[in-house]
This record gives sequence, structure tokens and C-alpha cells, in this order.
Amino acid sequence: MGIWGAAWLHKTLLQRASLRAFEEAALAAKAGAEARTAPAASEPAPTAAPPLPIVPDGNADTSLWSEKRVRDFRQSLAASFAPPLAVLGIPKIGLRVAILEGTDDLTLNRGIGHIEGTPRPGEPGNSGVAGHRDGFFRGLKDVRVGDRLDLETVTGREEYVIEKITIVAPDDVSVLDEAPGKVLTLVACYPFYFVGDAPKRYIVRAKHVEAAGK
Repeated sequence: MGIWGAAWLHKTLLQRASLRAFEEAALAAKAGAEARTAPAASEPAPTAAPPLPIVPDGNADTSLWSEKRVRDFRQSLAASFAPPLAVLGIPKIGLRVAILEGTDDLTLNRGIGHIEGTPRPGEPGNSGVAGHRDGFFRGLKDVRVGDRLDLETVTGREEYVIEKITIVAPDDVSVLDEAPGKVLTLVACYPFYFVGDAPKRYIVRAKHVEAAGK
């Protein structure tokens, strides 16, 4: 869990190129599945599932971000990244952001990051995702228990519900303990508006709707 300390120090945003790469991968996966299950010529063709929506072009909404975070994000646009593992959406705060692999500086200046050593988003278990408190995850200050999270992977869309919000010490790694079902644990530094290194961690835990309440 030594990776956890590094993951908690950094966190932030998205960009059109990454999301588009994700969507292209999703479309390719769907096309392959449809080809393998194509009906006989005598059978009527089923209605094709609609593709994932294209994220609108243009700059991310940086109105709440710090100046440094905006600057780092813009600089990250020149870098190349692997396709996202997933896309996280939180309708209440108008967030839709790519989940990239890793929590290094460059990655977290471009998107939010999957914490190494935890299951990938959408897989069974407790998947950790880190984001900057002065970037895309600043909106976490406005979410509440019961709010919905949407997770898109190349295999489809899943819904999660926030079941707990806690503030913990930086070395409290229990928030990433194994868990039954599918769990998303979002991590940001806290307080959200703080000069210097924030002393706490803000934890949002959400469970897949099929497991919520169990």
C-alpha cells in the first residue's frame, strides 16, 4: 500500500482526446460483440445499441479550479495518454471525467487516476480513484450520501450510489480495504480551499446499485 501515499498527494481532470479514445474502444468492443452474435439471414436484425455519446468539444469547466491547476491541465494537453480505463460521471455537480491509469503528476494534470493495487473501475472489489481538490474533484464538496455516480467502461454503463463520506488522516489506508461487490472510493485532499499541503483526505465511497444497502 506504499503506492497509496503517492496517490493521495496528487489528483485532477480530463480531456477530449482521452475520452474520444475511450469511446472508440467502446464502439470497437460493441462491434466485435455484434459480429460474434450476428443473426442468421432469415432472422430480423436487432436494433443496434446506441454508441456512447461524444463528449462536447471545448475546454473543461475550470471556473472553480486554482490558477496552477488550470495551467498544469493546459500543459498536459500536449502529452499522449493511453485510452481511459473508464469515464466517471457525477450528474449533481456536472462532472464527466476520464479515469486514467496511475497517479503520477502528468496523469493527474490531465484526468483522475486509478490507484495502483486496487481493482480497476467496474471490476469486483474496492477501486480507488484519486483527483485534485483544486481541479475536477473540487466539486466533491457538494455531493451528499444518496447521490448517483455513473461509470462507463468499454463493456457498458453502471450506476453507483454514494453511501458514505468521511474525512480521514493522510495515513488512513483502511478506506481502500477489500470490499464485497463493486465499490468506488474517490479520494481528494481536504480542506478543498487550503493554502499549502492539505492536512486531511476527503473520501467518497459509492457502491454499485445492485449491491447498495447490502
